Amino acid sequence: MEETTKIIKIPAIITVGDFADKLSIPVSQVIGELMKNGVMATINENIDYETAEIIAEFLGHKVESEVEELKEKPEEKCEVSKSAISRPPVIAVLGHVDHGKTSLLDKIREANVVAKESGGITQHIGAYQVEYKKKIITFLDTPGHEAFEAMRQHGAEVTDIAIIIVAADDGIKPQTTEAIKHAKNAGTPMIVVVNKIDKPDADPARVRKQFTEIGMTPQEWGGDIEFVDVSSKTGDGVDKLLDTLIVMSEMLNLCADPKAPAQGLVIESKIEVGKGPVATILIKNGTLNSADWISVGETYGRVKSMEDENSKRLKSAGPSRAVRISGLKSVPGVAEIMQSFKDEKDARDDAEKSKKYAHVKKFSNVRKIGLDELTAQVAALDKNELSIVIKADVVGSLDAIKESLGKLNNEFVGVKFVGEGVGDVSEKDIQMAASSDKIIICFKVGKSPGVEGTAKSNKVKILKYDVIYELISDIKTLLSEMMPIEKNEIQIGILKVLGVFKVSPHLTVAGGKVEDGRAEKGANIRIKRNGEPIGEYVVTNVQREKEEMPSVPAGSECGFSIEQKVDIAVDDVVEFYRVEEHKKTM
Repeated sequence: MEETTKIIKIPAIITVGDFADKLSIPVSQVIGELMKNGVMATINENIDYETAEIIAEFLGHKVESEVEELKEKPEEKCEVSKSAISRPPVIAVLGHVDHGKTSLLDKIREANVVAKESGGITQHIGAYQVEYKKKIITFLDTPGHEAFEAMRQHGAEVTDIAIIIVAADDGIKPQTTEAIKHAKNAGTPMIVVVNKIDKPDADPARVRKQFTEIGMTPQEWGGDIEFVDVSSKTGDGVDKLLDTLIVMSEMLNLCADPKAPAQGLVIESKIEVGKGPVATILIKNGTLNSADWISVGETYGRVKSMEDENSKRLKSAGPSRAVRISGLKSVPGVAEIMQSFKDEKDARDDAEKSKKYAHVKKFSNVRKIGLDELTAQVAALDKNELSIVIKADVVGSLDAIKESLGKLNNEFVGVKFVGEGVGDVSEKDIQMAASSDKIIICFKVGKSPGVEGTAKSNKVKILKYDVIYELISDIKTLLSEMMPIEKNEIQIGILKVLGVFKVSPHLTVAGGKVEDGRAEKGANIRIKRNGEPIGEYVVTNVQREKEEMPSVPAGSECGFSIEQKVDIAVDDVVEFYRVEEHKKTM
């Protein structure tokens, strides 16, 4: 009677030790089989179901998934009930660096954020509410520098209307194009605001023409895109812009249910002294109350404090409101979903569920067994990596810097993050840097007490930055120094040997006719016999009619010497060449 193979059920992610237990075989046997197939994992490390299934088959076992394979956790949708009411619009301000996004908001909300920002560039997403003609409008001031593409993209995805701001004296720039792309991808209606119309060389018509050329025709020219001319300096056109935003938001019929459990999205997060993990949440639906239990991505907690953009304490916040909260167990990631719950258990369970989905997603990219994987591993051995520890003031900055530095990677060099986090540089950061390339990159953070001495004793360099493009430029310079040397062979001339005059242990002298190019003193030569190379040397001297020459042109006969014994004969062909070396560029 044929023996039935026992089917063993395993989860989507399992440690090597647990996997061995389920198969009832020694863990060393499992580790050995994994190594044979290119997967290096210890007893406590995880492998995914696909890898486990293949290894089990090699070991003579059959496995099945214990549960349905998990996918990425879907985003919860706001449930709008019959108690839904009209809500304020959320407006993202997008565009190129220095085109006046923050200064326009300054004019709208009579603040002065620009002066507080390093290099005049908005470094984080800020959220502000203004009241105009008894209507509330929420603005997201997103960063302008291209390095903050990820943060700017989040800004477009959580908003109802996107303002694409462009300077009347400068026109469309790369970040302008990116901002338009993000808004289109998010399906967000757009208004183009032509700023700096007060400048002497302002040309709003030229800007409109540029937009028309990329398929965004102004309404006054027969298109469907609203254009508003403004001056953030004088205030001209600002009222018209606000009127346009109110009309557009009314047409969108925006609504939310303030009685529903609160849902929102993280637009910024960081560690704050005295408060611990702090997150800025944009409420999308429902009402968030002080002391509510919430989950935010993989973390959870109870709302201890809640403040508006002016640091005013709030007891509750409804739809379209951006609030800064504390009370979470850890710092959440930008764009993580916030959900309120009745009690701690539900909040904790939801965070655990998010953590499980993230865990599965992470290991869905676990090394797969196959030729492609092994080839990639071998190719990676020739790659020079700059190993760094990176610390930033907030998660959004950290994510944006990592993404920007990742774009510098190429087939020759790359950046490896051996440590990362938000907050001041700690002793632990020094230890991690000391075991790699001894570099810590700081963005708008300081150093914990005593760290300076530890860094010095470990020869760790701490590089501090307040403006992100300076950071990226310096890392690019470091990577450029690591680029390999490229050697190019430059052909100089061809000579045919007509005679061999001397061959000794330390000198060879021969002569011939230069058939192409020139014979040159100090050049490299390659001797060929019957078309096959037989040796490469350096010419130490070239003579014509007993006179030493720097070079001899084609059509002339000359003698040449090599300061070593060389196998050379009549009719051999000598190729003269030089080698030029230069570093490959980024």
